[in-house]
Amino acid sequence: MKGESVPLTVSTMTAGLVVTSFLYACAARPVVQSQPLTPLIVQPIEPAATPTPGAHLVKASWYGPGLAGRKTTSGEIFNPRALTAASRALPIGSVVKVTNPQNGKSVSVRINDRGPFVPGRSLDLSRRAAEKLGIIHMGVASVKVTKTSSQADISSDY
Repeated sequence: MKGESVPLTVSTMTAGLVVTSFLYACAARPVVQSQPLTPLIVQPIEPAATPTPGAHLVKASWYGPGLAGRKTTSGEIFNPRALTAASRALPIGSVVKVTNPQNGKSVSVRINDRGPFVPGRSLDLSRRAAEKLGIIHMGVASVKVTKTSSQADISSDY
């Protein structure tokens, strides 16, 4: 065995071919052998169920009267009679439908501020939105939040 060189095998992938190179210690250049790859058949995976629109059950509270007239994160002045809300997660300017599951009442609100900053709460509603949902005397309530497509869902009547 002394004096014989043992080949070293190296495989690489080039343009869809597996290229196997046998390298000999005494050879000036490697010997290259190419083998075509077996084609891989890829099929898309169909989802088991159609995902539902983003509806989440969250804890909501409503803004106190002391914040009226202050600037919100969006830059507008907070109006407790407007149909607005604050959220830490939803984008500023987005419109969501908020439903009280206890009585079925719902209202569309525009997210114009950040908050609430109380653990366990996800939404701060304006006083008017809380009145329409029937949660004004509850303080904190579980509500269902669903993203809507446009601001046309918000009524402008007072």
